[in-house]
Amino acid sequence: MSRHDTAPGASAAIGAALYRLATRTARRLPRDMSLTSAATLATLDRTGPRRITDLAAVEGVTQPAMTTLVRVLEESGLVERRGDASDKRVTLVCLTQAGASYVHTRRQAGVHALEQLIDELTGDEIEALVAALPALTHLAELESQDREGPKQ
Repeated sequence: MSRHDTAPGASAAIGAALYRLATRTARRLPRDMSLTSAATLATLDRTGPRRITDLAAVEGVTQPAMTTLVRVLEESGLVERRGDASDKRVTLVCLTQAGASYVHTRRQAGVHALEQLIDELTGDEIEALVAALPALTHLAELESQDREGPKQ
């Protein structure tokens, strides 16, 4: 079925429902750091080491703001800066073991929050979500490609 074959307004209704779910779930997570800091750690976890300029573009902040954020994350032991083996002039921001552990713990907290909500659904509703998994996975891939762009 193409986008043109769907009921009028279906994309908007689905988008609104997914947005409400995502924002409400994010609010349930621990608030031990800013969303930008947590998102930056998650980006590094997904994409590997990145330049500060790349991270700033991905997270939608200025380079000076990202430099400050990286400094705070570095002081907290969650990231470290390393030279790029292919270009000695470049410094990359890398996730430390503590940073990777933080991302994993936060992700599991989000999964757990959603699991609790899903457990309240009917069997038919759960089956509908299972059937939608390929589309939801594809949506996540499209969003990640759009947001993160090519890895440098």
